[in-house]
Amino acid sequence: MSGVRIAGLVKEFGGSTAVEHLDLDIAPGEFVTLLGPSGCGKTTTLRCLAGLEVPTRGEISIADRVVYSDTAGTFVPPDKRDIGMVFQSYGLWPHMTVAGNVGYPLKLAKVAKAQAREQVADMLGRVGLAERIDQMATSLSGGQQQRVALARAMVNRPTLMLFDEPLSNLDAKLRLSMRAQIRELHDSLGTTSVYVTHDQEEAIALADRVVVMNTGLIEQVGTPRELYRHPASAFVADFMGFQNILQGTVGDVLAGGYVVGVAGTNTAVRVAGAAPGPVGTPVAVAFRASHVCVNADRSADATRLTGRIQASTYLGSCMRVLVDLGGALVRAQVDEGELHRFGPDDLSPGHEVTLSVPAGQVVGLPGDDGATGTPAPRVAATVTG
Repeated sequence: MSGVRIAGLVKEFGGSTAVEHLDLDIAPGEFVTLLGPSGCGKTTTLRCLAGLEVPTRGEISIADRVVYSDTAGTFVPPDKRDIGMVFQSYGLWPHMTVAGNVGYPLKLAKVAKAQAREQVADMLGRVGLAERIDQMATSLSGGQQQRVALARAMVNRPTLMLFDEPLSNLDAKLRLSMRAQIRELHDSLGTTSVYVTHDQEEAIALADRVVVMNTGLIEQVGTPRELYRHPASAFVADFMGFQNILQGTVGDVLAGGYVVGVAGTNTAVRVAGAAPGPVGTPVAVAFRASHVCVNADRSADATRLTGRIQASTYLGSCMRVLVDLGGALVRAQVDEGELHRFGPDDLSPGHEVTLSVPAGQVVGLPGDDGATGTPAPRVAATVTG
């Protein structure tokens, strides 16, 4: 049995293509997030699943039932697809109580009143609002209203749950608690879920698999761990929180790794693993600010880079510094527990620092053809190992 199957999905608006030949299979009970920037096609894909948009071409099946096919001329309307949907806005009816809002889908489905009351009470208990059942929905806080919207979408146990950035209107603390509640409900009810977000932390925390989209296409699909550790492109790396992405070319091939000359500098960065090609092959290197050690050497195979601090920002749990390598900028992070190693002004703009980047924490990615790796003799860099 299939949860969701999307085959050759195309959605055009006028002369532009929002979704281009998208193929995706989602297993029953799986939680999948569509991740990407505004305009990448993720919300359009979700709306095609919901039946709120009519695709231009392709086929969509939910629980092995075709709900759209351009070749067969099939289009099942939203209310016949057995789906629940939670939007950014709460969309609650202000003249109804909490019970009236949550129970409305059951009323439309002509569920017996006694059974409906039982289902409403059960769902409100699951979202922690049992004691609010008789209050007017709009008298609740924003987080409580979103929980009412969630309960309403799930009260009739739909086959497929769709979420369109439902937490974007909540503050940071509420987002964390609602995120946990959404995943908990998904697991306890056994629904299949598709969740749209532009927040990589949200995608990682919720999903079994993440689908990264860009300009209507899928860039990469994988588990959160796979995408976090092994992004397939600079676009995916950027979206998965790699603060440093530097273009260059393969400068040397070594045992167990290779060296990349960073374009526009004399900086060389070592990467563990097989080289993508011979010397001169365009390549990008990506690594996280948290993996860069400042004025400390933690790894025998690390690249050591010398540069000057351009900016520093204290964030409480850490200090973020932006280091100019003389043609390229690198972001580094000093955690709070490490700040004792530095004097009061050691991380201030203008100070020279040495950065250490372990080869095992550097990801090699396809590079821009325009990357030349031309050295600029302004910064000393040493590759060890």
